[in-house]
Amino acid sequence: MITGIIMAAGFSRRMKRQKLMLTLDGMPIIERIIRATTRSQLEEVILVYREDEIKKIAEKYGVKAIYNDNAEIGQSESIKLGVHAANESAKGYMFLVGDQPFLEEKTINHLIEAFHKNKHGIIVPLYNKEKGNPVIFSSKFRDKLLQTSGDTGGKNIIKEMQSNVDFISIDNSIVGQDVDTWEAYEKIQNGDETLC
Repeated sequence: MITGIIMAAGFSRRMKRQKLMLTLDGMPIIERIIRATTRSQLEEVILVYREDEIKKIAEKYGVKAIYNDNAEIGQSESIKLGVHAANESAKGYMFLVGDQPFLEEKTINHLIEAFHKNKHGIIVPLYNKEKGNPVIFSSKFRDKLLQTSGDTGGKNIIKEMQSNVDFISIDNSIVGQDVDTWEAYEKIQNGDETLC
């Protein structure tokens, strides 16, 4: 069993507005992520949120929503809340960001399949040879995930446990693009995904 944990409690500081509720093809970016996860092979999906409008979308898809009242601490707080809320029988945790609008269920499934074949326990996708999201950690790293701090997320674990990491190349690099700035969003809106 793999649990998907969508981290959607950020402050969108670079965007200076709630980027997860911006629409693409008539659907909020966060809803596109939620929909992809619920159509995938993930057996459990948890969304960590800060704003009620995001929680409502999660509920529409039957996704468990966990409120993060310490979001200012950084991404680590969402990681901990998600891991604590996950089913005890989870063999791994897939961490997804809320601002990756082109992520598809087939990419999620591809990473899950790689995880099942992997004996080391950490799966990191590569888009044009650059590390991206979503990342899967085996439950054997549960304690390490619960010890993360600040806004680094699982990066320090990946760095520390290099020999446990499998990098998986994703052919369609658009899938890995996130929306961090208004300029990036405008380019995506205009169909110019390659410049984001």
